[in-house]
Amino acid sequence: GGYGVVGAQLAGLLRERHPDLPLLIAGRREAPARELAARLGGAEGVALEVRSPGALAALGGRPRAVLSLVNDPDDVLLMAASRDGVPVLDITRWTSRMMATVLRLSGAPPRAPVLLGSAWMAGLVPRLVALAAERVGRLERVEVAIRFALADQAGPDSLEYMDRLGLSYEVTEDGRERQVLPLTDGRRVTFSDGRATRVFRLDTPEQATLPRVLGARTVTTRLGFDSGSATWTLVVLQRLGILRLLQHPRWTALRRSLLTGSNTGGEAAWVADVEGERGHVRIEVVDPKGQAHLTAVGALLGAERLLGLDGAPPPPAGVWFPEHEPRPEQTLATLGACGVEVRIDASLAREVA
Repeated sequence: GGYGVVGAQLAGLLRERHPDLPLLIAGRREAPARELAARLGGAEGVALEVRSPGALAALGGRPRAVLSLVNDPDDVLLMAASRDGVPVLDITRWTSRMMATVLRLSGAPPRAPVLLGSAWMAGLVPRLVALAAERVGRLERVEVAIRFALADQAGPDSLEYMDRLGLSYEVTEDGRERQVLPLTDGRRVTFSDGRATRVFRLDTPEQATLPRVLGARTVTTRLGFDSGSATWTLVVLQRLGILRLLQHPRWTALRRSLLTGSNTGGEAAWVADVEGERGHVRIEVVDPKGQAHLTAVGALLGAERLLGLDGAPPPPAGVWFPEHEPRPEQTLATLGACGVEVRIDASLAREVA
């Protein structure tokens, strides 16, 4: 996915921050990969099909790391890199596929670090929740609200969540697991610009990883669109049972067309309310450059973590998640350098000695 909507922006960020880092732009078609490589300089472009057993060999030697920004549904590329001791960052797995990959890796332990950064915005949400956890202590409740701009740029894989809107998923509430349905349990949330948006439940990986990695007792992620009519259209389709009927593969194009906008660009915004034993923290994030750029920045943080370019040693071999962040304050510095606005408001209880 190296020349895709997110991949091209990630490649540009890597070239800007690490000018001497050799880049190999890989995708299904060689021509656009070579075109992007030429624009970047110090890069090469190759054709690569992630489903091919020889995908890793197609890269021509042993790469320093693989940054996977496109669906690898059969784990072919991921497992090949894992066996060969090549670090991997993958940002494209929805919750059920991510958990299946964890099980697969448990049967064939990776010989290098595998960072599964599929949580919202390439793991940016749990990274900042981990920062908040340092301030509030044991996590009791994490409530995430996302405002999705319909006009923003989005690649085909970005709309994969549309394929899951008719399917129930598992959440953790008060330490117990239960099944919920997307587009239910609506809340009205005010974002940092003062705009109130109606948001509804959505299946995202941080709802599975935050309880398991950081011990959060309740985690909920909700999403709403900057168009209220689009949000309510989906909610009504859910209530009528139509979204479940549209799950058949023949309706994939129709499902995704429901959220296909002008692709002219929009602002990305999300907030997280984090409650712990020592108080409450609200995190507000805005990226004027849009959600594709914000996802690329999240992937940049993952890539720098994987390669030890963030000032901390690279992680050892094993399975890792964005919550395993050794230097969360560095995350804020990188976000600021990339033009992402972050505001953290804390209301902490007085600590008793």
